[in-house]
Amino acid sequence: MEEQSTLREKMFREMQIRNYSPRTIRNYLSSVSRISQHYKITPDRLTRDQIKNYIQARINAGSFSASSVNQLISALKILFVDVLQLKWDDISIKRARREKRIPVVFSKEEIERLINVTTNLKHKAILCVTYSAGLRKFELLNLRISDIDSDRMQIHIRSGKGKKARYSLLGNRTVEILRQYYHRYKPHDYLFPGQIHSKPLSERTVEVVFKQAMKRANITKPGYFHCLRHSFATHLLEQGTNLKIIQQLMGHKTLKTTSIYLHVTNSEIKKVMSPIDYVVTQEV
Repeated sequence: MEEQSTLREKMFREMQIRNYSPRTIRNYLSSVSRISQHYKITPDRLTRDQIKNYIQARINAGSFSASSVNQLISALKILFVDVLQLKWDDISIKRARREKRIPVVFSKEEIERLINVTTNLKHKAILCVTYSAGLRKFELLNLRISDIDSDRMQIHIRSGKGKKARYSLLGNRTVEILRQYYHRYKPHDYLFPGQIHSKPLSERTVEVVFKQAMKRANITKPGYFHCLRHSFATHLLEQGTNLKIIQQLMGHKTLKTTSIYLHVTNSEIKKVMSPIDYVVTQEV
């Protein structure tokens, strides 16, 4: 539809002007496109009931998380308020409450096994860099060779979440692996290019790399690539690193986000004895 195409272009322009990341722009446009295709109408004709019915159907089908709901609402708000100049109060769809989950964290021994069982040098470098700096997946994929500062032992994340740049840790072992990797693969721009050297690896590829490493390491807990980032933060906390420093290294907007790792650290919990050890003194 020509009208829909025009709306898409206007929405794209609005987000680009506001400096949204290419990833966010792509996701928001896809969200609006899917609901529009579902009803076979242009998105400006969507009603509040249609939007709510669509969200409910997707939730019941198990294909919509709280994040998916909120992403669609954010995308529609840009369309209705910023592009169509309508009042959002007329739509008035509340955001979904996110389930507060404790992140899955690997022990240091499990991280070591993941790395040691990975024989492919490029894959080993991917795991090392991600865990060494606590990177998000898209941050890893967009790393350039110039972002590695081995003199200062830092990694420069130029475009993190919310377009925020930061520095994180490199690590001696990571430097050694990267030097071997660079000597063998000789990347030109992206640190981890895909089959087309001018483009980075795909997100799916790094997930497959991680799952294969988990299988070889005989780790059965429900892990995923982002667990490397969770493990980085938790291990720093267990080593006694100040929470404010971890916030900076992780690129979190608020300390509240970082404080979730207080719930998974073992350093203090290990010092606490179960009350049963004080009550039950007889040998079993």
